[in-house]
Amino acid sequence: MLRGCRAIPGHAPKRPSPELAAAADGSSPQHAGWGGPSARLSSSSAGAVPGRGGGIRGAAGDMRFRFCGDLDCPDWVLAEISTLAKISSVKLKLICAQVLRDLLGGSMEYEKILKLTSDAKLESGDVKATIAVLGFILSSAAKHGVDSESLSSELQQLGLPKEHASGLCRSYEEKQSSLQDSLRAASLRLSQLGSVCWRVDYTLSSSELQEVHEPLVHLTFTVREGQQGSTVAVPMAVSADKFRVLLAELKQAQALMSALS
Repeated sequence: MLRGCRAIPGHAPKRPSPELAAAADGSSPQHAGWGGPSARLSSSSAGAVPGRGGGIRGAAGDMRFRFCGDLDCPDWVLAEISTLAKISSVKLKLICAQVLRDLLGGSMEYEKILKLTSDAKLESGDVKATIAVLGFILSSAAKHGVDSESLSSELQQLGLPKEHASGLCRSYEEKQSSLQDSLRAASLRLSQLGSVCWRVDYTLSSSELQEVHEPLVHLTFTVREGQQGSTVAVPMAVSADKFRVLLAELKQAQALMSALS
């Protein structure tokens, strides 16, 4: 803090320098070396700025992509783009057809994919990563409703060659509506009921009880875990009264679901 100086006869009091005066009152002088208003930079961005094509550049400089839900592309997807570039565009389109068949509930021919990637000399782990990244790109683009032209532009921004992106997006465009229907049917569903088998036993007597005279309903539910998971048999046995309650509640649930759809 600066204190006032008493004037000495014959001597003019010295005025503090602009730098010291600025330090005393907490302000900064308008000097180029001190970083005046013209040299100050805002620490926050005014908002998201559209990037080239479909990508959007965020405030921190990261790119956001529509097929990723307007988020930054995952690191593992970025790492596998170079692997996709090693495969020819024609063979990549054929691999996409196999991946799309798997996403639509069909069976994927893994041996055929191995033959298609043999020229690129990919290891087994790279082949599985290729299938995974193609499945992510195709399913995520369909889930977020991205058109083929925007998807091609965004994949090229990530470093995928134009020929590869065009072939991939042509396969995607052909199956986009079917893929969206399949994803919509599997949404909010952990398992799916495959079939129901039933049997009614009417026991007249047994070694434990002299007279029973009560029907027993045996049910076996075949449940499929996930969209393409394995099937599991879930058996149960209920009395006639409990079965009537179960049937009535299932009918109520069916009526509610029909009203929603």
